[in-house]
Amino acid sequence: MKKSKYPITRVKNPEPKLNSPDWVIWAAWADRVTFEEIKKKTGKSENEVIKIMRRSLKKSSFKLWRKRVKKKSIKHQKKFKFERKEIRRKIKKSDYII
Repeated sequence: MKKSKYPITRVKNPEPKLNSPDWVIWAAWADRVTFEEIKKKTGKSENEVIKIMRRSLKKSSFKLWRKRVKKKSIKHQKKFKFERKEIRRKIKKSDYII
């Protein structure tokens, strides 16, 4: 077998295929994937994703996930954009060290 000049990057938990039901679970756990992106790619709403997670995960894991999702603004694009605007509004240009 011919070796490639590029190294093979192996990840602990690689991204599953999009058609796979595991993709929804993977995307829901991933902080960088918003519910809007999940809806766009799979057609499943936030409520459907929550139901899938409730069925697929242990009770304690589901509680941890829900706690993370509620706390993190990254899972919702509107919350994320709003928080960024608030942060920018609070930071004054005079706060920067030049």
